[in-house]
Amino acid sequence: MTTRDDEKTQRAKAQRSKEAIDMAMQARWAEAVELNIALTRDFPKDVDAFNRLGRAYMELGKYGLAREAYSQAQALDPYNAIAARNLRRLNDLSESDNEEVETDRVEPHQFIEELGKSGIVTLYDLSPKEDRARMVAGDRVTLRAEGGHLNVYNSRGVYMGKADSKFAPRLVRLMAGGNQYAASVVKSTMDMMTIIIRETFQHPSQRGKLSFPPKGMDEFRVFAGDRKLDEDEDEDDSGYTIVGGDEDGEVLANDRDDMDDGDNDNEDD
Repeated sequence: MTTRDDEKTQRAKAQRSKEAIDMAMQARWAEAVELNIALTRDFPKDVDAFNRLGRAYMELGKYGLAREAYSQAQALDPYNAIAARNLRRLNDLSESDNEEVETDRVEPHQFIEELGKSGIVTLYDLSPKEDRARMVAGDRVTLRAEGGHLNVYNSRGVYMGKADSKFAPRLVRLMAGGNQYAASVVKSTMDMMTIIIRETFQHPSQRGKLSFPPKGMDEFRVFAGDRKLDEDEDEDDSGYTIVGGDEDGEVLANDRDDMDDGDNDNEDD
């Protein structure tokens, strides 16, 4: 049974965690580092804070410190998927000639899949994992129609993969007709990458032609970083989840349930 002091402590922790998350949402990574360091000092068993700290260090290019933070999270929770995946990503980065992490991010509302105008596309013929290790949910990518394929490149012009042939031919035709598209990463792992492609301009000659013809789907589905909001899937690679739609649009940590519990005067796990 929790005491009133315990409940007050947990509420304070939840509020401080939210502040750290807000800093990440605003890409204020140095401040996110400071807030998460303070959290790990006051709550040394807070796995999520160590994961957030690791992500902030990665964004600042401090890979050694990021590795230490993720290693601490893994020591506290040996089965933590976020820490394990990011440690693998850091190992891949160490094998790459270019160690910069992608920083060209989309706004959270871009993660809404809208009827006919956008869709989630899986890539194939992927580039080496070392090239994709830097890519996380929210990174912008570019589309190029080349040789009948729809190829995907990161912001530095490095090839990532080819768009699923189920969608590529139609999109290539529409692009040739003058349509324009924006794309960003939904999920990137060692073995796969998915992106969301959004129609940003429809040429008058393409009027009435849907980029993604619906097949009994709802008007739009909301994606939260690496997963749909209404499905239970694996944890997000980064420790943060980008939420779009009618919400305020914020980066949520995977400990958000704990935060909600704190607000309800329940003890966190």
